[in-house]
Amino acid sequence: MVESLKHKTSRGLLWSSVERFSNQGVQFLFSIILARILTPSDYGIVAMIAIFFAVAQSFVDSGFSNALVRKTDRKEEDLSTCFYFNIVVGIISYILLFLIAPLVAGFYNLPILSSIIRVTGLGIILNSLCVVQQALYTINIDFKSQAKVTLTATILSGIVGIVLAYRGLGVWSLVWQGIAGSLARMVLLWLMSKWRPRTGFSRESFNYLFGYGSKLLVSGLFDTVYRNIYPIIIGKFYTSAQLGNFSRALGWAQLPSSNITGVLQRVTFPVLSTIQDDLPRLQSDYRRLLRASAFVVFPLMVGLAAIASPLIRVVLTSKWDGCVMYLQIVCFALMWYPIHAINLNLLQVKGRSDLFLNLEVIKKIIGVCIMCVTIPLGVVAMCVGMIFSSMFSLIINTYYTGKLIDVGYLKQLKDLLPIFLNSVLMGVVVYFCTLTIDGEIFKLITGMFLGFICYLGGSFLFSREELRECKGMFKK
Repeated sequence: MVESLKHKTSRGLLWSSVERFSNQGVQFLFSIILARILTPSDYGIVAMIAIFFAVAQSFVDSGFSNALVRKTDRKEEDLSTCFYFNIVVGIISYILLFLIAPLVAGFYNLPILSSIIRVTGLGIILNSLCVVQQALYTINIDFKSQAKVTLTATILSGIVGIVLAYRGLGVWSLVWQGIAGSLARMVLLWLMSKWRPRTGFSRESFNYLFGYGSKLLVSGLFDTVYRNIYPIIIGKFYTSAQLGNFSRALGWAQLPSSNITGVLQRVTFPVLSTIQDDLPRLQSDYRRLLRASAFVVFPLMVGLAAIASPLIRVVLTSKWDGCVMYLQIVCFALMWYPIHAINLNLLQVKGRSDLFLNLEVIKKIIGVCIMCVTIPLGVVAMCVGMIFSSMFSLIINTYYTGKLIDVGYLKQLKDLLPIFLNSVLMGVVVYFCTLTIDGEIFKLITGMFLGFICYLGGSFLFSREELRECKGMFKK
């Protein structure tokens, strides 16, 4: 059983990583081309309405997919009930988006937003048609099939976006790129998956799925609104160009943080669910997971902050200089995201979605208070506020983890501190060394090489166990 679980975990990590990073790599290349053609204002317009689609998508899933993954005795009625529910919610969500579109356009005083919302909303219906298929792949830890679907959809949608951008469609190229990606993903999942709804709607199944998923839905809504409230505020009180720069900085900072965390979460949730009652093993595996994620994410985030200036100028050109400082600050806020997410993941594994919800409410209230204080001070101050909010969230998240499995704040801090200090030392060396070098390309190449050497050397001194585990996983 142990070896089988290890094999599934290793294979799941491999293909989840392939899906995430091949997809993000291709998406990153497309975004570079698009950013060179489009303007910060184009990206700012799209960012203004992102919250409405994020909220709608949260309702479409409603935590049902996680409920399906956790339920060990799932039946066909559970799958079909989830499928029909998702479709109904997807249609209702689109109708609501269609109706409020003029109000949103009036709020921002941008009439074009009304049409953009009504077109982009079609993606919500497309996404609602394939939630169950994706959940089944996750249950089976089959990320190879998901990798094929995601990568193909990303390539097709990227081509659509670039062609339309070159033809001068501006912000509409981003809109149709999103629709093309959702359509391709839905068609491919249906073609590759053997599952089809075979029963009707079951009230009993719905009661179980909703009982577990509703708390995740509410907490997810809090998190979604909170994560997207910054674009709303910046779009309302500042220019669309400033919002575009902030959105681009946030997107780049999320590239290593969110994606590596996403890989770990998707694989470890079904795996840890199988050992949720084996406390010693759960404690051990959980702490190893935290250290491994920090070992990879911390240096990437600090290194990204250190080379932000030459990186932006080389890749996106100087018209995006406005996002450099935002990126440097936001990296230090998002570097803790894997730790937050994995702590919350444990609450789901232990079936404590009630605690999950309580924590989200508390954290978001604190975060909004910090944001309100920083709004009059400018976008840079708002980015700094995100760091303080992240640190408060870390303390709150680890409190219940300590209660449930006796791996609280102090133990986690002890595990992560050597990795954090090694990463910061590397970042300081890279940043000041690049200041003495002429030429943006040479700065970028030298900074990346120097950062790798410094962090590797520090790992031999402070994090040998994590280095050995990563090396072993790479060999496998």
